[in-house]
Order: sequence, then C-alpha cells, then structure tokens
Amino acid sequence: MTNNMPINFASDNAAPVAPEILAALSDANSGPAMGYGNDDLTRRAEDRFKEVFDCDLRAFPVATGTAANSLALSVMVPPYGSVYAHRLGHIELDECGAPEFYTGGAKIVLMDGEDGKLGPEDLDQTLSTAGVGVVHHVQPAAVSITQVTECGTIYTPLEVAAIGDVAKRHKLGLHMDGARFANAVAALECAPADVTWRAGVDILSFGGTKNGAMAVEAVIFFDTAKAQEFEFRRKRGAHLFSKMRYLSAQLDAALNDNLWLKMARNANAMAKKLGAGIAAKDQAYLVYPTEANMIFAKISEAACARLNASNILFYPNGPAENCEIRLVCSWNTSDDDVQAVLDLL
Repeated sequence: MTNNMPINFASDNAAPVAPEILAALSDANSGPAMGYGNDDLTRRAEDRFKEVFDCDLRAFPVATGTAANSLALSVMVPPYGSVYAHRLGHIELDECGAPEFYTGGAKIVLMDGEDGKLGPEDLDQTLSTAGVGVVHHVQPAAVSITQVTECGTIYTPLEVAAIGDVAKRHKLGLHMDGARFANAVAALECAPADVTWRAGVDILSFGGTKNGAMAVEAVIFFDTAKAQEFEFRRKRGAHLFSKMRYLSAQLDAALNDNLWLKMARNANAMAKKLGAGIAAKDQAYLVYPTEANMIFAKISEAACARLNASNILFYPNGPAENCEIRLVCSWNTSDDDVQAVLDLL
C-alpha cells in the first residue's frame, strides 16, 4: 500500500471488487445471452443457492440492498400492514422510506432491544396488544431482523428461531436483511440453513455488495409461494435488469468454492484483531461486542484528533464530539491496515 492511499475502515461498501468477481464479469461478457434472467448464469446462481441452503428456493438478483429489502417486504405486507423491526434496523435508518413506498404505505413499528437485536419476549408482548382485526389499527404482517445488526452483533440460530416461533404464532412473515449475512454465517460457523429457513425465515435479502461484489444482492424465497408475486413487483418497481447475466455472474462467482465465506472470514478476523487491540488501549473501550466485521469504540479526544488527521477512512458513530467511532473491515483488509489504526491510536 502506498503512503498516500487511503486506508478503508469507513465501510465494506468502500472496498474494491474481488478479483474473482471481476474475472467472472469479464467471462460473462462474451457473446449474446437471453435477457431478463433467462440465461444460464442466472439459472446456475439459483442452483448454487439451493446447494448452499440445502432446500428448494427461488432466488432473484437485484442491484441494491434497498431494492432487496423493500421489494421483499412488499410481498409480505399490505398497505394497511405493519413491519416490526428494531429501531436501529437498516430498514428504518438507511432506506429513505423505500419500504413504506414499495409496500404502498405500510408502517414500520419500532422496538428496542439490547445490542441492536429484537427480543422474542418483547416481540410477543407487543404483538399480543397490536389490535389484530381492529379497523383503527395497522395490521401486523411481518417481522424484519438485520443480520449482522447495525451494532455489529449477530443473531444466533436459536435467537432467530425464537423470533421465528413468535412470528409464526402470530401469523406473521419473517424477513432477514442479510446485507452482511456472509459475515454472520462465517462467525457462527453454522450451516446457512440453520440461521434462515430452519429457524423460520421466509425471505432473505442476501448481501453481495458488502462482501466483494460490484453491485448485487439476491432476494431468496424459502416460502416459494410468494415468488411469483415478487416477479411482478420487481418488474413494476423497475428492478428487473435486461442484462441480468452481469448481476448473476457476481453471485455465481461468490458462491463458487465458498468464496463468499472466505472473504467474510477475512473481514471478521481483521475486525477481531482490531477490536482486541482497541480494547487493550488506555482511554478506549468497545461500545458493542465485536462479533463480525464491525467495531464500535469510544476513544480519547487526542486519539480521535489523530484519526481525523490521518489517511484512515472511518465514520463517527453519533456526534463527532463524542469521539465514538465505527470501523468496518472488508474482504481485503490486511494486517498492515489494522496495525496502522492501532499505531495511530
């Protein structure tokens, strides 16, 4: 790394594209292929997802996480319905009202929970007094959880299953915003199925862009009955790509030989090293446990000033004067990158 090149800890979105995925895009760019997903690469990517999750499913590539989350919820929630989510959930903080737009006006009901996670007991109690069948209230329709959470924490399979049980008992669908799903699975060392459909998840937004891809996510339907409606909603929402093969090529390459997990494991390992190093510093502590590839830390004013003056890209977590920072590791974060931050602090 050259001395003047910024070191990225701002976001895994800021990382470059993995070379294997760039090569797959180049390979896909040869000759004609049928449009709108009627190509071999799109079919092969869906087959790979079936192998990864060990079940029948439907998988639909889209270009952004916002499209994946919002269109997924649109088939689960009517305009008079409600989605239950943590108040720090991505669909609440970072989608600019897109879920409300694509559902035709559904309401996001916000809940608290430790370390960014919904608790099944609180969810059950809230749903029990939600006014089901009362015409004056929005009607509960879905629960959406963010995996990895916006606090960098992870829902375990048991935690997802507990929420899934509550959702099913109240006849709600369960959506998982998996923008960093790869990081969660890599950290949990579990089968992807164990933390999704076996735990009650109906629809998963599978993230690619934060994990080495150029621009692709997949909406995965474990409840395949909803898939046909999604096809129309995706088209109506202007997210059906004519040259779908270029989205699918990214997914196909990521899933090939478990590249998606290899990249996530590096990001997690670098975050664990960085988090441990920060926790060992004087006048510094971790705000949340480092469970995946994100570190939230409180540091001294002097260290914050040095960080702001450096070539290290990062975001404050809250008002800058609080000296609380968020650092995100990526598929290509190196030991040297981590050491540069620790030396500066």
